[in-house]
Amino acid sequence: MADGHQHAAAEAFDAIGADYERAFAGSLAHRRSLDRLLARLGPRSRVLDVGSGTGRPTAHTLAAAGHEVLGVDVSPVMVELASRRVPEASFRCADIREVSLEEASFDAVCVYFSLLQMSRDEQSSLVRRLAGALRPGGHLVLATVPLDVQDVGAVFMGRHVRVTSFGPEAFRALATGAGLSVVDEERTVFTPDRPGASAEPHLFLHCRRERVGPGA
Repeated sequence: MADGHQHAAAEAFDAIGADYERAFAGSLAHRRSLDRLLARLGPRSRVLDVGSGTGRPTAHTLAAAGHEVLGVDVSPVMVELASRRVPEASFRCADIREVSLEEASFDAVCVYFSLLQMSRDEQSSLVRRLAGALRPGGHLVLATVPLDVQDVGAVFMGRHVRVTSFGPEAFRALATGAGLSVVDEERTVFTPDRPGASAEPHLFLHCRRERVGPGA
């Protein structure tokens, strides 16, 4: 079932394409989140962008600041768009659940709204793996629609999708359960720039993998 859901996600976002960027470009909370991350990164940090979409604003903002960015997305159309729009970053078409992640290999990982079509077990497992891919002191940014739902049908930008998420406290527990410290969070409500769109809650968590050992 999970593979079917991920295949459906690829089909949905292939169809949505650049419309996604136009609908969500006005999210000031997303841009504030990126500003907070940039303030914490050292020069030329290595950053993984999970569910990189069209590459904007996340990969574009980070690469423009001089960081080395790898974007991973399950949608071939999104990867093609991102590669053209953000040539200074690298993009790979793959299911992040199947990507080998080397321990302590990234300074930061961004996960903006890219967990919603995974089961709760898959989300928990992936966040643990992403936390392990961070260097000690590294940063993990998680953003979601914080609703207590499991495998519910929804229409997203004209496409039928299945959605699973956590409520705010459970989502925070997802991060701390992966061994991360939550250093700040922002809760907001955003209405996509699209006819008939409804306001939706957004939650942004900024987390850190703590340093371990002497001198931590």
